[in-house]
Amino acid sequence: MISEAILTSMKTADADQSALGDHAQDGLDVLGETSLTQPHPIDAVLEFLGCVTPDAWVAEALKQIPLLLQDHANCEKKAAGTAMNLMFRYEVHRELQIKLAQLVREEMLHYEQVLGLMQERSIEWQHVSAGRYAAAMIKHKRTHEPEAMVDVLIIGAFIEARSCERFSRLSGLVSDGGLARYYGYLLKSESRHFKDYLALAAELSAEPITERVALFREIEADLIQGTDPVFRFHSGVPA
Repeated sequence: MISEAILTSMKTADADQSALGDHAQDGLDVLGETSLTQPHPIDAVLEFLGCVTPDAWVAEALKQIPLLLQDHANCEKKAAGTAMNLMFRYEVHRELQIKLAQLVREEMLHYEQVLGLMQERSIEWQHVSAGRYAAAMIKHKRTHEPEAMVDVLIIGAFIEARSCERFSRLSGLVSDGGLARYYGYLLKSESRHFKDYLALAAELSAEPITERVALFREIEADLIQGTDPVFRFHSGVPA
């Protein structure tokens, strides 16, 4: 079961999210039995990605829950930091500022919740180096503006979509009931984050983003399907 501390955190988030408006609601009504047993559909995520997570990664993840949680916490913190950096760098874009401010709040809430899950399971915090995933995509980012910003937003969309797809896979397989419910709880917010990033990229680009999305879809799929020397939340097939 999810502990009282995590339940309280979710309830607090529900109250906080009401101030953000209907669009910012991320499904924190998961405390109801219906929501806990009926995960949010992710059809749009699956259509957006170039591949599904290989079974070999899922099998390894089920053996590496402590490391998975540690890297998950890192990912939530990094996601908040990336969104904050974009807010400071592109202050003139009002719509971007609003959506990213909402995202920062949600990512930091998730970070706090994952830390709570680790504490409940007596998993000590330790340094975990970053995998190759995000850095490998950033290598293909254009260097001039506003194209660089557009590429970063597209990359953000893929990171959020992949997170959502993996939470969906894990929610139905992990034996820890509390984790299974928590992964199911994250699906709605993660699927919305990918849509927000993609919509912002399209809105702020001077030209259609179709070709750039296709490029990063291919790069991302290669990273997910390729052999990876280390296991991380966004790593490829375990070596």
